[in-house]
Parts: sequence; C-alpha cells; structure tokens
Amino acid sequence: MSTRILPAAAALLVLAGAAAAQTPPAKDQPAPGMELGGAVQPVMDQTIFAHLFFNELEGRFNGSNTEFRWEGQGWVGTDYDKLWIKSEGTLQGNGTLDDGQHQFLYSRAITTYFDLQGGLRSDIDSRPTRNWGALGIQGLAPYFFDLELTGYVSSEGHLATKLEASYDLLLTQRLILQPQVEVNLYSKADPVRMVGAGFSDIDTGLRLRYEFSRKFAPYIGVVYEGKFGQTASFARRAGESTGDVRFVFGVHTWF
Repeated sequence: MSTRILPAAAALLVLAGAAAAQTPPAKDQPAPGMELGGAVQPVMDQTIFAHLFFNELEGRFNGSNTEFRWEGQGWVGTDYDKLWIKSEGTLQGNGTLDDGQHQFLYSRAITTYFDLQGGLRSDIDSRPTRNWGALGIQGLAPYFFDLELTGYVSSEGHLATKLEASYDLLLTQRLILQPQVEVNLYSKADPVRMVGAGFSDIDTGLRLRYEFSRKFAPYIGVVYEGKFGQTASFARRAGESTGDVRFVFGVHTWF
C-alpha cells in the first residue's frame, strides 16, 4: 500500500511546484480611496445632495370654513452633515395665518437611522413673533415610523416640545395609507399667541394617497385639530373652535 501512496504523493508535489512557478506574483492593492500612485480619490459619502419635499399641501374643509395647510422640509448636504429648512403653517379662510413655524437647523448623523439636529425656530404668522433655540432628533424608528422629537427654549425662557410621527402602510405599490400625528407641549402660557401651558394641541389625520410617481402623489383624507387645557380656554374666549374634524384633499410631492 505504501509503495502506491509514495509515488502518487511525489507526483502531486511536482504538479504543485509547476503551478506555483506559473502563477504571477500578486500586486499591491491600493487602499480604498487611493490610486496606485497615491492620489486621493473622492469619497462618495462626501458628495453634496439637495432634497425638498412637502408632506402636506392641502385644503381642509368642514362645511363652514376652509383652511390651506402646508408642511414641508428641505435640506442640502452630505450623508452625514446637512442644513435643513422646515416650514409649516395654516392659512385660514378669513386670511389670517396660524401656526407658522419655520426652522433653520444643522444635522449630524449619529446612528444609521437617526440624525441629531440643532438650530433656530421662528414662529412667524399673524400673531406676535417668537424665537426659539431647537435641539432634537429625526429619523426612522423601529417598525419604520418616521419620527421627529424636538425640544425648544425661547428668548423669554419658555420651554416647548414637539412630537411628530407618521407611518406609510402600503396597500399596493402605489396606494399608500398614512396615519400622522403632531403634538405640542409648552412649559408656560403665552396668551398673545393663544398658547397655554401643558398639553397644548394635537393635529392628527389619516391620508390615502396614490403615487403616480414617487415625486407626485395626490391624496384624500380626514384630520382632527384639537386644543386642550389653557389653549382651549384661550380659543373659547376668542370664539374659536377647540376641536374640528375636517376632510382634506392635497398633494404629497418632492424634488
């Protein structure tokens, strides 16, 4: 048996030596982002992009009075660092502008799914202007909820918190049902802006949109606008409603 194995092993060694002699020597591979000559190549995550989108561009109707509501965001930057502009507000049927909030933020990616954001917020509408410092997070929470949670401190020393969340439920590849909620809380009352301390207001809705393309999707839905506590008391004194259910029709779009 051994007399058969030894000649076979010797033959394998000869073949292996011949194959090694024919194999060309390995060349040094350049490190990522480097050429062989040592020149640095552009890193793709430093490319600057820009994005603008409107989650809400809609008319709101309840039979007695109509509103136009917008809520949009835009950013420019890289995968890790961005400058944001956020704007929202409601134009009433009588021409007054309510809930005008405009934010200018810098964001930095802190995890795969969340950015840390900080900057300024200005409340600019038909009521006296207020300015705030802002710090919060924005991103994709578990189960694919879009989430924004931001804290604010005003120039008068007031504190505020805003929570926004939404979820896209795909009924088909083009038909999407989106529940959405926005909640505001304040540490102190601001009567001239009709804002009370504590749990102030909620804006929540259910929208059904059809995406003709990813950039253009008309929708219909129903929303509830509610005011609570001191904010509701201020509204009643001014002859305003403290809770409305409205039908909506609008467009979800991005560029």
